[in-house]
Amino acid sequence: MGQEYVGIDLHKRRSVIVQVGEAGQRGYTKRVENSPTALVDAIAGAELPEVVLEATCGWYWAYDSLVDAGARVHLANPSGLNWGQRRVKNDERDAQDLADMLRLGRLPEAWPAPQKARELRELVRYRAKLVCVRSGMRSQVQGVLTKCGIVISRSKLCGAKSDATVEALGLSGPYKLRVTSLRALITAMGAEISALDDEIAMWLAGDVGYRAILAIKGIGPVLGAVFVAEIGDVGRFASPDRLCSWAGLTPKHRESDLSVHRGRITKQGSRLVRWAAVEAVSRARDTSVAGLYARVAARRGANVARVAAARKLLSLVYYGLRDGEVRCLAKVS
Repeated sequence: MGQEYVGIDLHKRRSVIVQVGEAGQRGYTKRVENSPTALVDAIAGAELPEVVLEATCGWYWAYDSLVDAGARVHLANPSGLNWGQRRVKNDERDAQDLADMLRLGRLPEAWPAPQKARELRELVRYRAKLVCVRSGMRSQVQGVLTKCGIVISRSKLCGAKSDATVEALGLSGPYKLRVTSLRALITAMGAEISALDDEIAMWLAGDVGYRAILAIKGIGPVLGAVFVAEIGDVGRFASPDRLCSWAGLTPKHRESDLSVHRGRITKQGSRLVRWAAVEAVSRARDTSVAGLYARVAARRGANVARVAAARKLLSLVYYGLRDGEVRCLAKVS
């Protein structure tokens, strides 16, 4: 029997498994309750299986279980599958199409991050979530004060003297209760974020690439951790341009015959990396990145300049992670 291909449409509780032969003939179809044992048993009858599943819906456990069982597993990038163009969409068709794309060499593959990289990502992404939630709570406090006709800067609601400031506002009833509750949650959230900062710092203490990109103006410990965690093995990118394309910082390209259209940036890839690159650009001062921003902003406006500068900064990050240093930033002795 020739090569077999197995497509898995993974869901939270159940999954659909479809086997396809080397010539495209459809074999078995199975529906299983999600568990490592059930998933491995479902493909146990396949000879030399090539297995494919989407990089979505908590794929970690399924990927690890199949790899430990000896299967050759591929991850499909969900953004490249374009499911919406089909007349009929169901779980069996999804699983079969995944297997067919792998068989025909047309599968948009995603990088299966190793376990250590996933664990670091979990810490960095969780920190980003907590910061987002904390910002929302601070906005809620401002909203309550606005309802009461009180205008006060956000900085005065934080810090050692903030308790006395809030008491002096004279809030009462539900408004005081809500503000007090929100401020307590903000304080607790801040403690959790600080603990995560310490944990992430320990994870990255011996990382040469991390130390190298901290030398880039505008990148501090938080943004540096985002780049290291989200990019992972930078060697999978052949050039800085490939990294920028993966991060969604390059324009869309539409070409037909002699007609070529280049539009807005794709915004595909890691949203955190794009945010970190743009955030670092806003903090960079008196650098080549800031100079590029100023030149492009004068001709094309701030938004285009911000993206162009973010691409340049991400190129510096590429070399820092790849070489353990950013040579263009080295001091001339």
